[in-house]
Amino acid sequence: MKILIYRWNSYNYVDIVANLQAMGHTVELIEHTMVSYDEDEVFAARLTGILTEAEIPYDFVFTVNYYAVISDTCERCGVKYVIWTCDNPLISMYHRSFFNDCNYVFTFDRTNYIEFKEMGAKHIWYLPLAVDAERQDALLQDADDLYLFANDIAFVGSLYERNTYDKLEASLPNYLRGYFDAVIEAQLNISGGNIIESMLTVDVLQQVEEYFKLDKSEGSFADLGLIFSTTVLGFKVAAVERRRALAALARKYQVAIYTGSNTADLPRVEYRGSVDYWSQMPKVFHASKINLNFTIPNIKSGLPLRIWDVLGAGGFLMTNYQAELPSYFEIGKDLVCFESEQELVEKCGYYLTHEEERREIAESGYQKVKAGHSIRARLEAMLDHVTEAL
Repeated sequence: MKILIYRWNSYNYVDIVANLQAMGHTVELIEHTMVSYDEDEVFAARLTGILTEAEIPYDFVFTVNYYAVISDTCERCGVKYVIWTCDNPLISMYHRSFFNDCNYVFTFDRTNYIEFKEMGAKHIWYLPLAVDAERQDALLQDADDLYLFANDIAFVGSLYERNTYDKLEASLPNYLRGYFDAVIEAQLNISGGNIIESMLTVDVLQQVEEYFKLDKSEGSFADLGLIFSTTVLGFKVAAVERRRALAALARKYQVAIYTGSNTADLPRVEYRGSVDYWSQMPKVFHASKINLNFTIPNIKSGLPLRIWDVLGAGGFLMTNYQAELPSYFEIGKDLVCFESEQELVEKCGYYLTHEEERREIAESGYQKVKAGHSIRARLEAMLDHVTEAL
């Protein structure tokens, strides 16, 4: 197949491109900084030219995550558009273009799949994320600097300190601030579930409208509840959860963080700066005794890329519970879950002192991912669905 990929800074693009090429497909890349995911006349014209002037037609255009401007262009040009999501929910999916006939959508969150299937999406499938464990094996096998990335407990990721809620909070009346504080605290006490959207009642949203401007394109059908619960409160919950957990762990254990976020208020946590996703991050996961994952509540049931990344590097994973975890892993055998900050601290203490058990769990998770959850296997399933749908 001949495939045109629109590339942005998604972490898994390199693995996707490499595996498609290894499978014998021709892959060409296009890059462009979009004015808007929904409307960009310059990019639409450029993409139209590429698709219509190609000597050998493209079988489809592919992106990680969804772009309305690409969908509308593909629809006009009669070219299939294949999407694999890695974030949820994607506000860009809540757009009239999502129901174009050209779209072939693969979403990693089963809840998201059910939602859009019930809306009438014609070509949509559930497809979890994956990892190229063989690429990570090759990197780790030749690495002579793993000792530089060794930690008792490590976290790689954002602290979301530049979230919209912090900018908005000062302008809110006391009642709304108090209400949202309660919602945030309640969400922090729920593992593997999301109550934020249900707490945004009609009355609350009517008040929010006075302080929060809903900015969306003409073709978008995303409502205030969806946008506020995810891009505002969802990110704030993630910020609070991660800082509290890291601070609690650092009071008892050695904890390192690899991030571009400001960690000035976490003096006991060892700041290690950012790490490169391909050349350094697998070393952190492999060399650290415990690797942490905190799934942002916006991902309602699916497994984020970080879970696959850690296990594919042979790392021991400590993660919050997600509804889809038991579908792929045996909890306690392949990875370990926590449901509260106190349980996280206690379990980290246990596994730091039970090395053999910890290593067995890491090895079991690694073997399961390597055997059945490769990028190549996912891409083969994707292409089978696209071919069968024709």
